[in-house]
Amino acid sequence: MTKMSSKNPKISLQDIKQFEQEYDVTLPNQYVDFLLEYNGGYPEESNFKISDDEGESLVNKFYGIGDMKSNLSKVFEVLEGEIPEDFISIANDPGGNEILLGVSGEYQGKIYFWIHDIEPEEEMGNMFILADSFDEFFNNLYLSK
Repeated sequence: MTKMSSKNPKISLQDIKQFEQEYDVTLPNQYVDFLLEYNGGYPEESNFKISDDEGESLVNKFYGIGDMKSNLSKVFEVLEGEIPEDFISIANDPGGNEILLGVSGEYQGKIYFWIHDIEPEEEMGNMFILADSFDEFFNNLYLSK
């Protein structure tokens, strides 16, 4: 199981509800539990596989809620119009790519990797599914070999 080497200051369920209301999103329960436990931060096991063609990447940091440099609110506002509207970014990799969480429709709860410097020919052409749930993604992170 993935461990966090550092985490952000604790938040309450009310803080999460306020974020959801402000940005008109519903966060999946697994991700809410993660925010309540860690509120983002840096995972010890951080590597993940994107696809056979794209290879691997790693989680640089998970965003949190509150007054920290990279938080969910700032990232939401910066990426608005860049990423599909059914998603929010919950983490990034060292190359500036984003790890997205589906927050509505058929994508609800699923984790995707969004490559910022691929100009997609079709919508989501620069996105790769990583996991069907937050817990699956988080628990499958691993140390580089």
